[in-house]
Amino acid sequence: MASMLTEADVQRLMASPSSDVRADTAEKVAQAFGSAALTPAERQLAEAIFRVMVKDAEVMVREALARHLKSNPDLPKDVAVSLAKDVESVSLPVLEFSSVLSDTDLIEIARSAGAEKQAAIARRAEVSSAVAEALVDHGRTPGVVATLVANPGAKLSEAVLEKAIEKHGGDVAVKNTLANRHDLPVTIAERLVAAVSESLREYLLTKRELSADQAADLVLQARERATVALLPPGAKSTDVVDLVRQLRDHQRLSPSLILRALCLGDIGFFEASMAVLSNTSIINARALIHDEGRLGLQSLYARTGLPTPLYPAFRVAVDMVRSTQYDGGEKDRERFASKVIERVLTQYEDMDAENLDYLLRKLKQLAA
Repeated sequence: MASMLTEADVQRLMASPSSDVRADTAEKVAQAFGSAALTPAERQLAEAIFRVMVKDAEVMVREALARHLKSNPDLPKDVAVSLAKDVESVSLPVLEFSSVLSDTDLIEIARSAGAEKQAAIARRAEVSSAVAEALVDHGRTPGVVATLVANPGAKLSEAVLEKAIEKHGGDVAVKNTLANRHDLPVTIAERLVAAVSESLREYLLTKRELSADQAADLVLQARERATVALLPPGAKSTDVVDLVRQLRDHQRLSPSLILRALCLGDIGFFEASMAVLSNTSIINARALIHDEGRLGLQSLYARTGLPTPLYPAFRVAVDMVRSTQYDGGEKDRERFASKVIERVLTQYEDMDAENLDYLLRKLKQLAA
């Protein structure tokens, strides 16, 4: 080991006009640097050689260094930064694998680098929230963001994911990677559903012979079905309330969406919707909804601004959810919803014609 790191080696390296010799020496020294058998003097000499080689005019010499030092945790910081700021063929391995680079280093590079360097940072085994935000803010292409989102080691806060959707929500690769991310917050998933729905609306208007109203109806039904499916069984109340508030704030908390969820047995979404729309705490809303009398739900409903003609459907659906369980078979949610709709139609035959027509149109949408 020591014979590879002598003063004679350094002199020969500096005197040789051959880039091949310098690249070969760089590789040997870099490989030796990874050995625990190096003495402090040898390690110091190796570092001195690296500092000379990072300034070598031949790219192949610097490439040899980067290739063999990319994962070395003992690489001097200044050498690592110099390699990381080099041309792409030198910098990419270091940007992707070096643990020596700090978040500050990575953020500085991400802000000014091209797409290839940014993508290398996005592929790192671990990407902090701060680095991820810099990549989303300064990403040169949607591909950089798609690479980041596809990385399970990237810590993506809800705020960063929001930015990703706002800046690149229309890109297919970004949408696909977001949809496949296992830890996607439900509010982000709903934003993604809305973005996809808007793309569907544009497609229907330009590629199909549909009126704007027909396209809007189809998109609304598709979006509401997808939204209802976002919440897993047993979702936390805070997550459900956050989702409902987001839907309300973006004018997507429609009466048909709330009724659709309730008809499928999602009482939690209904409770959160009633609480948010009536500006009532979730605890008080639950108490009124599940009041043994008939006035609790009615009084709460009156404060929500939901259409009065739909109240009978909500009343029946709540009663059904409280008294009926899924049968556990295939498509049991759909059968449950059919039972609710059937019960509404049979129990409220004496409803006046105008209100019944309104109710039938809404229920028809739910069943579509």
